[in-house]
Amino acid sequence: MSSSRLLSTSLTAGRSAVPGVVGGRGIYLELADGRHVIDASNTAAPLGHAHPEVVEALRGQLDVPALNEGWGWTPRVDAAEQLLGTAFAGEESWVGAVRFFLSGSEANDAILSLAQALTGRAPLATRERAYHGGSGLAREMTVQPHWHGGLTFATGGVRPVPRLAEVLQLPMPVGARVRGESRPLPDADTLAEPLGRAAAVLLDYSQGGAYHDPAYQDLVARVARDQGALWVADEVVTGMGRTGGWFAFQHGSARPDAVVLGKPLAAGAMPAAAVVLSKDLVDRLRGASWQSYSTFRSHPLMMPAILAHLKISARDGLPERARQLDAVMERRLSALAEAHPSVSRVDGRGLHWTVELHGPDWHDWRGEEPEPLASRVAARALEAGSLIATSGEATSLFLAPPLISSDDDLARIVDALDHGLELADDELRDTTPALPGTSCAH
Repeated sequence: MSSSRLLSTSLTAGRSAVPGVVGGRGIYLELADGRHVIDASNTAAPLGHAHPEVVEALRGQLDVPALNEGWGWTPRVDAAEQLLGTAFAGEESWVGAVRFFLSGSEANDAILSLAQALTGRAPLATRERAYHGGSGLAREMTVQPHWHGGLTFATGGVRPVPRLAEVLQLPMPVGARVRGESRPLPDADTLAEPLGRAAAVLLDYSQGGAYHDPAYQDLVARVARDQGALWVADEVVTGMGRTGGWFAFQHGSARPDAVVLGKPLAAGAMPAAAVVLSKDLVDRLRGASWQSYSTFRSHPLMMPAILAHLKISARDGLPERARQLDAVMERRLSALAEAHPSVSRVDGRGLHWTVELHGPDWHDWRGEEPEPLASRVAARALEAGSLIATSGEATSLFLAPPLISSDDDLARIVDALDHGLELADDELRDTTPALPGTSCAH
């Protein structure tokens, strides 16, 4: 893209894998050069782009007033009831209430502040390699090294910003469904000390390529309860069906004190997020005011987009569709990993998968390379017709196609990544001459 006075950032380091987009419909984006490519890494667009029912729902509400969340607006009540009645169906025994926000970062910041107020504790806990947002306490809980909120120079390394809170890191739950090494569960004693000091523990289900199994969630939840810390499920990426079922936490038996929703809540048509509180937390708020205010939070235009998304996802069975396509993705990515020695680990659930390459360890890499290997692989995949992102890391790519994708669409995405990985194999072969040639058939 040509240079301009617009400042921006990207999930993908460097320029070659960051295209200019001029439009989008369904699972495809239209690029400035006229090509149409599959949008294969966009967790904010579970229905693809410009879904006609979502567009129509918004078009019919464009004359709404600009109301802050302090004034009553009946469609907000309707959206809250539909969210709980549809996405949280079967969870009525513990779900209490909803508050809408503008973004996952804002929602995480708000619930963490609330946890500090309720418990009287200041420290917060998350797991290694977590990402929870880019502002306030959400930024503090983002412990992926390069997403620290400061500056990363191509030469000269990192210039961090001062921390606002003490953040305690729990062992990262590493899994490898397709390739790589897994890490065993930590023992309860390892978790007890940090959780005994923390106001809350915030767990996500995909960031940094960590898709932990239900046993990890349930262990952390049990120790947190024993130690007096709140457990918050960060479903900003995985909520609304991404990993099969409406939410990732539902694969375990424990239930959180709060659930944070973000990116896909309004199907990407409007900025939207929410915090869903348990009945226990709602009871603890009685007689108190959760006094944090925002001009555009819970904007009236969010509501028709949220309602349309809930209607479409439930009617078309999209969470269950992601569950069914889980086996398709596992099979295709198994063939991909077998064909490419540059792949070190593959893990994922439903329609969110991470492919890690051999290269710099994530503990040490801070974004020093202007065009790291993963970005160059993504650029080559884009040449083959699929836009794949990298989480900004040197060796990590993730796949998150729309939930409306067909089996053939998924095949085209994996084929494009296959094309991109040939570059990584060549570079690895240059440093390890004994490696054999590669080929991949899907």
